This record gives sequence, structure tokens and C-alpha cells, in this order.
Amino acid sequence: MPQLNIDCEGPITQNDNAYELCEAMMPDGGNFFARVSRYDDYLADIEKRQGYKAGDTLKLVLPFLMAYGATNEKIEEFSEKTLMLLPGAGDMLSRIAGLMPAFIISTSYCPYLQALCRVTGFPADNVYCTSIDLDRYKLTEQEQKRLERLASEIVGQGLLDWPEGAKDIRDLSNKNQALVSRMDNIFWKEIPRMGIGRILSDINPVGGPEKAKAVEDSLKRTGLTLSEVLYVGDSITDVQALELVKNAQGVAVSFNGNRYAIKAARWACMCGSTGIIHAIARLLTLNGMDAVDGLMGYMGIEQARGAELLDALASMGVEPAYLDPLRRLSGEDAPGLFLINSSNIFDVIKYSEYVRKNVRGLSVGDLG
Repeated sequence: MPQLNIDCEGPITQNDNAYELCEAMMPDGGNFFARVSRYDDYLADIEKRQGYKAGDTLKLVLPFLMAYGATNEKIEEFSEKTLMLLPGAGDMLSRIAGLMPAFIISTSYCPYLQALCRVTGFPADNVYCTSIDLDRYKLTEQEQKRLERLASEIVGQGLLDWPEGAKDIRDLSNKNQALVSRMDNIFWKEIPRMGIGRILSDINPVGGPEKAKAVEDSLKRTGLTLSEVLYVGDSITDVQALELVKNAQGVAVSFNGNRYAIKAARWACMCGSTGIIHAIARLLTLNGMDAVDGLMGYMGIEQARGAELLDALASMGVEPAYLDPLRRLSGEDAPGLFLINSSNIFDVIKYSEYVRKNVRGLSVGDLG
């Protein structure tokens, strides 16, 4: 029997909750978050700094959110008010329990996942997410004003950039090296000297290796193996989990993923509806964990889109109830499935990132 481990933001919801919190609560907060997120990408993917993992953006922004009035209650209220499910996600989450064990593994703050569970009825016990309790911390007026000034400085910086193939800071321009140095100073020297700096050591976002650990923990609960996992993710925080499942011959799927997810996955799926994941899950329950390979082997191709893909799924026993809603999709929203290899990976990245921005919006789609 397969089990589903799925990210939340991207495969289930259209939100980037932390980005939206910053945008709503801070002056020019969207640009602030984008700059911190890009610094996160650099630390996790280029420098691979010891002790840092993809997704730690979510702890870096918390002192600043508190400086602009964030509390547990406000984050919870905002998360429930702004929650946006991807088309097909509510149906998938309500019905997936009839197919297989399912777990959501998300870097997002727990209040956001709690809102999702209340809306969809998904069991909260099957969710892994980033625990926060802002009300434990006190912020002095002096620290608040200092954080406001630092936020303004970060917004005024350029967006950190590096050339393709960069491996360490020496591959960056002098300007970008200076940006890294300044961000290092802010986050690892100035803020830790503040009382509120304790939040950076207390909070442990569920990103990068923590997502891989969550997959392994969920298997202890089900008694299944990594080769029986369907993992669905879309970003840099899913890389280790996707690689873990792929290397164990499970089904590792990037869903409307960015370049990080594509490079870590075996399969790339693009669609305007999570219904395609529901259909793939059904395919696996009918035909086993090799069924996606068998699907492409049946067609004799490495990629399929639209009616061609849906007809192939139908021929392998997936019922019309799973496929009919997908047949109504067209253009970039129509489902596509690609076997990722060295000859097509750059084209797949380009197409997936295009669909990602079309589905989730340009600002969110650009985030790592």
C-alpha cells in the first residue's frame, strides 16, 4: 500500500503564508520577505552553510513581524481569513483517506496548517509544521525601533543574485558578496545580541532535512517503507525529502515546482488543479508503485499532457470520477507529467516555473 506525504503551500494551497504575513503587516513587506528568502536560498543551496537549512526564512522574519505587531492571535486570524485552496485540493484531502495514509509536511507556521485542517477536515495529527509561540517573547521599544530600521535597510538593498553554477561566495560579484556580508551581520550578530534574538535559536522550521525526518517519522506510524511513499513537493524546502524518496525507488513528484524541486524529483507534474495528484495516487493503489513508470512505458514517451495523459490514466483503470474534472482544464492549467532526465531538465524547469507563476502568482511563484 502506498502512502502520501505532501507539502502544503503549492500542492494544496496557493498561499505563501509567511510572505503574505510580511506583506500585510510590514511596510513593503513583500519585498522584505523576497530579500530574506533569497538570502535563505543562497545559504542553503550555494554556500550550504553548516547549521542552516532551507526554510529557515520562517524564523528569520519572526522578530520583524513582532516589531510590526504580530501575535499568535493575529497570525491565526490572518491565516484563516486568507487561506486559498488550489482547485481540487479540498476534494483530494477529503477523499485521500479512502485510498492511503496521508500526511502533510509543511514548513509553514502551525496556525496556518490548523486553519487548513479546520476548513478541510484533514486530521491535525497527520500534519508536520513549524511550531511558534510569539506570546512567549517580549520586545522592548528600543528593539522594536531597531528592527524597523533594519527592515527598511533590507528593503532598500538589491535582490541577492548569483551566476548559474555558483558554488561559494567567491563566485558572486563584489556587490552581492557585500549583501551577503551585511545580511550575515544583521541575522547572526545584531539580532542575536537583542533579547528577541532568542527566537532565532528557539524556532526550528520544518524545512530541508526536517521534512525528510518527517517522512521517516510518518513511516514509523504506518509501518510502510520509503519505496511505498508518494512524495509531492514544489520548492527548495522539499529537496531532501524528494531525494530521500527518489533514491529509495518511491514516487518523488515535483508539483508546479521551481528549479530546486525539479532537480531533486524523478517526476515533474504541472497542473492548475491538485486533482492530478489524486489521480496519480489512485493509479498507484490500482497498479503498484511502478505504475507511473508503467504509464509512460504504455505510451512509449517521457512526457504527456492534457487528454493524452488522462486517456492513458483511464486505460490503466483510473475511474472517470478522478479524471472528468481534469478534462475541463485547458491551456497551462491542463495536467502534464514529465519524466525528468539530463536531456530535458532545463526545458522542464522553464515550463514548470512558468506554470508555477501562472497558478500561484508572480510574486509567490518567484520565491525559492
